[in-house]
Amino acid sequence: MDWVRTPDVAGLFYPADESALSRLLASLLKEAPAPPIQPLPPKALIVPHAGYVYSGPVAASAYARLHSFRERFRKVLLLGPAHRVPFRGLAASSASAFETPLGSVPVDQEMRVRALALPSVRLLDQAHEGEHSLEVHLPFLQTVLEGFRILPLLVGEASHEDVAEVLRELWGGEETLVVISSDLSHFLSYERAARLDESTARSIEALLPEEIRHDQACGRIPLGGLLIRAREEGLEVERVDLRNSGDTAGPRDRVVGYGSFLFTPPAGTTAQ
Repeated sequence: MDWVRTPDVAGLFYPADESALSRLLASLLKEAPAPPIQPLPPKALIVPHAGYVYSGPVAASAYARLHSFRERFRKVLLLGPAHRVPFRGLAASSASAFETPLGSVPVDQEMRVRALALPSVRLLDQAHEGEHSLEVHLPFLQTVLEGFRILPLLVGEASHEDVAEVLRELWGGEETLVVISSDLSHFLSYERAARLDESTARSIEALLPEEIRHDQACGRIPLGGLLIRAREEGLEVERVDLRNSGDTAGPRDRVVGYGSFLFTPPAGTTAQ
């Protein structure tokens, strides 16, 4: 029987009221830096997943870059770390759609079947209960894209290669966007966080997942899987934004780091 996953963190991480949420998203995207002309659509994003008051401006700086491609993307493969339930491998949901205050986003059934054929992926609805790392991206995607389906996968105790294998299977062409959800450093002073996040950003730009420790990114495993695939595909990395909660909201004695990165094919090529 089909069922829809209802939002768990609406009213906590972002507004539960449809009008208030739409206004906030419009404001965040409007305030994002004007995107340069992009001849090719991005293949992948790395974006943060904290409450919108904290990480929303940083996430918006990447999502604003999708506006001119809003009709191109028909599938979004969304991966992020599991914060609440421990498990091995990657967890798919049996839900037919994920709901937010802006409406429902259908799950791509064909992608889910292909993912579940891989040894590291299984259905585990409990992992998705109360989890925010994927949910917070859906309102952004609903605002900047149209007519798309998602495959949400939470990453538990897994390896970079486990994630890379899933990405290889579901990579698709220009119709498929990969979104990796991850915050960066946690609960350091502003100065220490800025130094550590700069080091992490440089490792991402160099496509070196082995240089990123567990204390540098809560989503380092899905992030690392993407970096492996980016190396294999020859993707170019652009640092779009790098800030922390001391820049956006909150005190500076104990901050969380946020970064947004864009991955695109080299100029003169097309995404495969």
